[in-house]
Amino acid sequence: MTISSFPTNQDLDPSRLRKAFGIFPSGVVSVAAVIDGVPVGLAASSFRSESLDPPLVSFSIAASSKTWPDLRRATHLGVTVLASHHGDVARQLAGEPETRFNGLAVSVSDKGALVVDDGVAHFDTTIYREVEAGDHIIVLLQIRAVEHPEAGSPLVFHRSAFGRLADSA
Repeated sequence: MTISSFPTNQDLDPSRLRKAFGIFPSGVVSVAAVIDGVPVGLAASSFRSESLDPPLVSFSIAASSKTWPDLRRATHLGVTVLASHHGDVARQLAGEPETRFNGLAVSVSDKGALVVDDGVAHFDTTIYREVEAGDHIIVLLQIRAVEHPEAGSPLVFHRSAFGRLADSA
């Protein structure tokens, strides 16, 4: 084993950190609901599974988000794992709030959870807990229902760009 020095006490410049964080690929989800008759949602690339008992997933949102205060009022939130062809959808969901769902095929549960129809997986969730984490909020969601087709590949976010998994043979 070769041991070399790992520098500590570095200046942790935010752009340097963002670049380092971007090395790790992640999936992209839509988190959405109908609130007061209007679809409200966002795209998140920080989605992950947390627990099977109880069934929990999480995502992170900037504490400065203007969408989250409205979205968190929903009784149920729909989470869609976006498919590999959803790069434009992810950009749209990160754009102007009033046009985020224009032209998208969506479904809404009787509790108001909104999902993008051709996603790789859909979850109907409720907020389990919110945890302050620096300039973000980690949102734990309890899964109430799940649906997923047997086919399809997820959208991947890596190095500030959207991509897809390589087909495995």
